[in-house]
Formats: sequence, C-alpha cells, structure tokens
Amino acid sequence: MRGVNADSQRVLTHTRVLGRLAVPAGVLAAVAGAFAYVAAVDPNEPGHYPVCPLLHYTGLYCPGCGGLRSAHAFVHGDVMAALQDNAVAVLGYLGFAVLWTVWVVRAARGRPMRVDLGPPHLWTLGTLLLVFTVVRNLPFGGWLHP
Repeated sequence: MRGVNADSQRVLTHTRVLGRLAVPAGVLAAVAGAFAYVAAVDPNEPGHYPVCPLLHYTGLYCPGCGGLRSAHAFVHGDVMAALQDNAVAVLGYLGFAVLWTVWVVRAARGRPMRVDLGPPHLWTLGTLLLVFTVVRNLPFGGWLHP
C-alpha cells in the first residue's frame, strides 16, 4: 500500500507543478502567436498594419515606432536590422525572455513571481524612454529612426 500512496503523491505533486505552469505557458503561447503572425505578415509591406497615429499626424517617432519591423527582423534572425528598427523593443524582447524564465522557475518551485518596481525604477524607465524618444526625433538621432 505504501507504493500506491507514494505514486499518488508523486502524481499529485506533478499535477500541482503543471497547474502552476499553466499561466506562464499561456502567456508564452500568446506572445509566440503574436511573433509568429508578425513573422508571417511582413510589416515592411504597406497596408498590413495600421500606421502610427503620432507619426502620421506629427511626423514624430514614438518609442514604439518600428517595433513591428523590429520584431519581424528579430524573428527572422536579423538582430542588427531589429536593433536599427527599434533598439528599445529588442531590449524589451530580451527582458521579457529573462522575466518569463524567472517566472517559470519560481512557479515550478511553488514561489510567487514578484516584480516590485518602486517609483525610482519607474521614473528611471520613463526617463530612459523619454530620452530615447527625444533623441530619435532630433537631427543627430537619425540612426535611431526605424
């Protein structure tokens, strides 16, 4: 009887781990699906995606301008083109991969995922995005244009 109880405990533990991994797996599936779509439908071809309203109406590049082209190049293995289209987006892809990996490891171990960003972190992130946006719209920031 002890073997049956131990086997039941192992199955229960395995089921709990799989249950904890369901949400990270779902998030990965959604992100992978979005990247697969952008890989298949080239954003460099006009008419497939809406135009950035800020760029359309003001001629200014927002921090996300070039993000789809960057994702397309990244998925196709052209990291230099991805960086040229939107360097911040590439950093975002890599940051997501790291955070997702930490999330999965913590979930498998039964620990909650906590990202405690305080005001200094958020202000720093916002300032960096603002500087990136301003520099890419200045004449000497042309190398940051998508």
